[in-house]
Amino acid sequence: MMVKFENVTKKFGDIVALRSVSFEVKPGEFVFVTGPSGAGKTTLVKLILKEMSPSEGKIEVLGEDLEKISSAKLPFFRQKIGVVFQDFKLLPDRTVFENTALPLEVEKKEKKEIEKTVKEVLELVGLLDRQDLFPLQLAGGELQRTCLARAVVSNPKILIADEPTGNLDPTTSWQIVKLLKKINKMGTTVIMATHNVDIVDSLKERVIKLDKGEVLKDEKEGKYEPI
Repeated sequence: MMVKFENVTKKFGDIVALRSVSFEVKPGEFVFVTGPSGAGKTTLVKLILKEMSPSEGKIEVLGEDLEKISSAKLPFFRQKIGVVFQDFKLLPDRTVFENTALPLEVEKKEKKEIEKTVKEVLELVGLLDRQDLFPLQLAGGELQRTCLARAVVSNPKILIADEPTGNLDPTTSWQIVKLLKKINKMGTTVIMATHNVDIVDSLKERVIKLDKGEVLKDEKEGKYEPI
């Protein structure tokens, strides 16, 4: 099992961000987490990454009980999870190549291995010819593809995409989603938080629908069905 939530509740004071949420994600799945702003999508993502802990319930990710994982082990755990953010989070003073290489440098891989792996991944996302450019020289879709390259360069078990098309035009959004599907077909489990109705309805993948912190629907080949 890649991810397992058991009756997970997350509160911020009197505000309940998630309430008694339970679901499982199996290896190789592509799962959309949908819902309006404030539904709990980002909270769910942060819980998977153990950027915060639940108020109640149990979370297992990649076989680890997140409540029991030590702070020393946490960085190694997170290396197994790739993350694509809506706001990119690229280092402005590093090139496409250098931003993509960062996770491998953290893992202290050899220089030759880093160069080979980064070039393979940049070719996968269509940025090999842009590898020497800096973020300020890139268009929105190129920025997101750089984020995607950085997220998958370490061959993660799980790829989490948190509203990856939120700031992109429809054509560019589809390019990103097609890349996510391609990566999923290569064996990576993908969890994508989104409110993009067209993408969710067209791909016919599993949909976990949140509203006000609760799971309203969990369906294979689901539709967005706005609330």
